[in-house]
Amino acid sequence: MLDPKERRQIGAHYTSERDIMKVVRALFLDDLRARFAKAKGDRKKLEQLHVTLAQLRFIDPACGCGNFLVISYREIRQLELEILQALHQKATGTQQVMDIALLAEVDVDQFYGIEIEEWPVRIAEVAMWLMDHQMNIRVAEVFGQYFARLPLRKSPTIVHGNALTVDWNAVLDKSKCSYILGNPPFVGKKEQIDRQKEDMDRVWGDHPGAGVLDYVTCWYKKAAEYIHGTGIRVGFVSTNSISQGEQVGVLWSKLFTYGIKIHFAHTTFAWESEASGKAHVHVVIEGFGASDIGNKTLFEYENPKSEAHAIQVKNINPYLADAPDVLVTKRTKPIGEAPEIFYGSMMIDKARAADEDEGLIISSEERKNLLIESPALRPYIRKLLGGEEFINGSYRWCLWLVDAPPELLRESPRLRARLDRVRRFRLSSGRAQTQKLAATPALFGEIRQPSSRYLLIPKVSSETRRYIPVGFIEPAIIASGSALVVPDATLYDFGIISSAMHNAWMRYVGGRMKSDYQYSNQIVYNNFVWPENPTAQQKAAVGKAAEAVLAARKQFPDTSLADLYDPVTMPPVLSKAHAELDRAVDRCYRPHPFDRDRLRVEYLFGLFEKASVPLMASARKGRRRAPTDAQQ
Repeated sequence: MLDPKERRQIGAHYTSERDIMKVVRALFLDDLRARFAKAKGDRKKLEQLHVTLAQLRFIDPACGCGNFLVISYREIRQLELEILQALHQKATGTQQVMDIALLAEVDVDQFYGIEIEEWPVRIAEVAMWLMDHQMNIRVAEVFGQYFARLPLRKSPTIVHGNALTVDWNAVLDKSKCSYILGNPPFVGKKEQIDRQKEDMDRVWGDHPGAGVLDYVTCWYKKAAEYIHGTGIRVGFVSTNSISQGEQVGVLWSKLFTYGIKIHFAHTTFAWESEASGKAHVHVVIEGFGASDIGNKTLFEYENPKSEAHAIQVKNINPYLADAPDVLVTKRTKPIGEAPEIFYGSMMIDKARAADEDEGLIISSEERKNLLIESPALRPYIRKLLGGEEFINGSYRWCLWLVDAPPELLRESPRLRARLDRVRRFRLSSGRAQTQKLAATPALFGEIRQPSSRYLLIPKVSSETRRYIPVGFIEPAIIASGSALVVPDATLYDFGIISSAMHNAWMRYVGGRMKSDYQYSNQIVYNNFVWPENPTAQQKAAVGKAAEAVLAARKQFPDTSLADLYDPVTMPPVLSKAHAELDRAVDRCYRPHPFDRDRLRVEYLFGLFEKASVPLMASARKGRRRAPTDAQQ
């Protein structure tokens, strides 16, 4: 009923039953059904389970039209019906019950919700009564007697209000609550409207780094506060951004203070909606509590559109891996002896990135005109390569006027006019640092171009690729800010970065640009643990395998990396070369290779945990104040 634009602004989306059941089953239903299976034939245990069902209390603090509550109620009522059948079915197979109304104890008043929009609140109330009526009809059919709860004496408690300002305890006292579930709003940090930004400030306050968090994290923090010191369990559907990239460290550094542990999780899958104008997002499900449990269940997906397969694990960390509870936060230098990495050079020369022939970027036609006017400019017009151009086999032109003589800059009126526009743009900026750059309009705003051959890594790459394509680039070609560069990289460096080991780490800890991989230096690269003390023979094996990957690419000189690394069109020779490289890199970490990425990531998180302890100790030592004379 909502306008699509309004629905997007407030993050209100209609979750499919398929995805609701993923939460419902893992959060409580599978456990209850397992108890029922064990209780069959034992009247006392069946009666105890029936009492348990009647005592359960559920709350959805972002309930919308009540989908999660309605389906949860249906499933609990269905289980109650089966318990009643088991208790009152004689050997003849007939049901012997005097009055079923006296035996059916599960009711709508066990369900609570909070919703910011008034109309969905009313729909949720009616939907619960309608589901109650449907289940009463089912009970009547099974036991052969009329059953209707009329007049309505009990109601679900659906509160009209902002869940981030409402006291959840006032809605449902936490001492009575059993489960929290739902699908809080999908709103990224850049899409938040003013009211949502105020909510973020109210919930997160001055927590370090909170400015990067998505709106949904407010529900995680409120839930953590609410369940602290209780046995309440929570299950939320959320955008997968909260389990990747820099948000993880910010969010979980707070949740850990409440003793939160993940009990079950679904890794990234394609979210399904039954509404028109549906959102196209990838989501995760995280189930957690304020205490630890034994074995946990991790539901993994080969790809976002595949079916899940469940595995029992010892721990699920905030990155949804079976690994220690470590947080990968921004790091300015690589761990160990890895070569340093930098962003490409930034132009800071125009208002909109869409202007393809403005500022220091020039079109082929403009290059031609400039060279007609001033042929001496030829060495100063260079190919510009960003991540997208590198992957798709294209390039742009840019003015690279480092060391260009002043008289050359004055020689071309076209060039002078262009540089003057850059100067005026920089002067008009609200940032003091950009205004200072107006003094040198002929130069890129940030210059990080290597003087020798370098390795280029695209910042963004398609989620469908197993490997982010990287490659060696000559220094005459300028790397833009949409790429990262590793100067003076060796074949061994190329091999490690191109390996399944490194790419698996990237997929787990890196962020996303929509659903595409977003590579970063401070989160992905600098926190990646390279092989410790590899032998000369191991390094040579990686270098040889890396050379074979490059040789396989050269067999297709007219094919872009986008086509070469498409999982459907990847040539067998390249696929085989990467498999050999993966084995060579794996052996630098341990004698026997890993047979899947999940094991690689678990191993890397273990290494990261060990590497982080001395690094954190060193950082703490570095922050200590120098002793005073009296202390000395």
